[in-house]
Amino acid sequence: MRLVSTLVLGLTLVAAHSFSQAIYTTDTSMVSFFSATPVENIEAFNTASTSMLNVNKKEIVFSVPIAGFKFEQALMEEHFNENYMESDKYPYATFKGKLSDSLDLSKDTIYSVTATGMMNVHGQDRMEAFSGFIVCKNGRAALTCDFAIALRNYNIKVPKVVFANIAEVIEVKTYFEFKPYEEK
Repeated sequence: MRLVSTLVLGLTLVAAHSFSQAIYTTDTSMVSFFSATPVENIEAFNTASTSMLNVNKKEIVFSVPIAGFKFEQALMEEHFNENYMESDKYPYATFKGKLSDSLDLSKDTIYSVTATGMMNVHGQDRMEAFSGFIVCKNGRAALTCDFAIALRNYNIKVPKVVFANIAEVIEVKTYFEFKPYEEK
């Protein structure tokens, strides 16, 4: 009986270790956006975003705190949060999707990946597909992904007074560094 108990405990520990190595979380992130118009260019950066990658289930999620975007000018940041994104009402942009291919993050390699899933921005859900690259090295992974967001797709209204200052399609760049998940 003692042998069976030891075997079950050993298998449970191996399974738990294997499961934890299938889950990766961010410890570094950078999400930025760029709006280019003939009148002005607007750029903001956010380092407070989080993401989780489940290799076994081929799932990825991320959450971007809207108020975490930092602008060159404080007034732009205020207008962004209060007038356009309404960050008090819609505090996060999120994505939950499935990866197109399996990954083995224990191998040093570069994967070209596509994730398809539900994006939520400004309270609006929309199916999206994003392509990017995951670079694996020494048991860690870094994801880069660039995509465009059309303001009208997420019901983001721009007042006519400043319509010429803000692009209708915003370029977004994401960077997430993943490390194996560790229970605390």
